[in-house]
Amino acid sequence: MSDTAATQNLTGRRQARRRSALAIALALNVVWINASEVFRYFAFVMPMMREALPQVPDVAPMSLIVFAIWGLWDTIVLLTITLATWVYLDRTGTSYRGALISGTAVWLAVFVVLWLGLFNMNLAPAAVVLTALPLAWLEMVVAAGLVAWARRRAGL
Repeated sequence: MSDTAATQNLTGRRQARRRSALAIALALNVVWINASEVFRYFAFVMPMMREALPQVPDVAPMSLIVFAIWGLWDTIVLLTITLATWVYLDRTGTSYRGALISGTAVWLAVFVVLWLGLFNMNLAPAAVVLTALPLAWLEMVVAAGLVAWARRRAGL
């Protein structure tokens, strides 16, 4: 086998490991993020919002359209945390410290902006914000950690 063929073979195997690791990270995060979002919403956010805003008709409703939008939200969050962490770890090296940094950055960009805006418009009381934000941070850091774990497992 020539040096060029051997190099191409190694490159092909590395690319296969990368694709496999990304697929594993996405699959793990589909389960984790959906479970975390559902738990946070039903255990804390929905009852707290209904209690805080009883004057708002049908606040925190449960319907087909709400679930469809929630599915879109989860997909956007899933792709954002998984791909942003993947790129960050690709550039800085795979580490759990890097995952913590990436998870925190995505949390700041997505959840802090969301809840700060809702709070600023009096659409979410402080108690809800102070409950939702730490749980969302945990969600993002664990999701980023799962990306790091999948990359390490693949030797990346």
